[in-house]
Amino acid sequence: MLRRKGVLLAAVVLFPLATATQAGAAAPSPQPSAPAPHASPAPAATACAYTPAVPADNYKGIPDFDPVKAARPFSATLRTSQGVITFKALTDNAPCTTNSFRFLAEKRYFNGSHCHRLTTARLYVLQCGDPTGTGSGGPGYSFPDENLTGATYPAGTVAMANAGPNTNGSQFFFVWKDTKLSPAYTPFGRVTAGLDVLKKIAAGGEDDQNGPGDGYPTLPVNINRVTIKKG
Repeated sequence: MLRRKGVLLAAVVLFPLATATQAGAAAPSPQPSAPAPHASPAPAATACAYTPAVPADNYKGIPDFDPVKAARPFSATLRTSQGVITFKALTDNAPCTTNSFRFLAEKRYFNGSHCHRLTTARLYVLQCGDPTGTGSGGPGYSFPDENLTGATYPAGTVAMANAGPNTNGSQFFFVWKDTKLSPAYTPFGRVTAGLDVLKKIAAGGEDDQNGPGDGYPTLPVNINRVTIKKG
């Protein structure tokens, strides 16, 4: 599955795509952080709660959750060294996740970070959101999975990487080509502009450091700034 370094992201097809390793999470795996092919869907979350967790890289605090504010629509724009990528947040279906992303973006958590993983074989994702750039960084808290019932991962999906059920943090991934994953990674956005940028990054290849078709992007993807636009 998709996981943080050493942990599954949420559902990348060949290997777990993982986000930062958190307390109690499995040790980083030498294989790509893609979702395990036979991973079971994580249990549905009943409420949004942000729980303190390690690591706490570039710590910005722990967000509050106000369901009314969390439901307000917004789009996020990532200005990267390879081009601009914009996605519409799925606030109706994943309010806990989108509230966390907005909190971190407004705190400039992602600014100056880079996307550390690209997969180009059987799993087609670009993973970002770790301020350490190692695949094992996190924001200092975790929160439950949501929006997993019937989840699919077509090109343009933005979803959370994780280290197992209900271990979401700051790491997320863009799907640049239709990908089959188990429904274990919270989909929380849809790319509205910049899919061509993602495909350009993918065409540049990666270094296979995690295994064939899974490694660090050859074209460096530095996130200069993330901005949030209401509506």
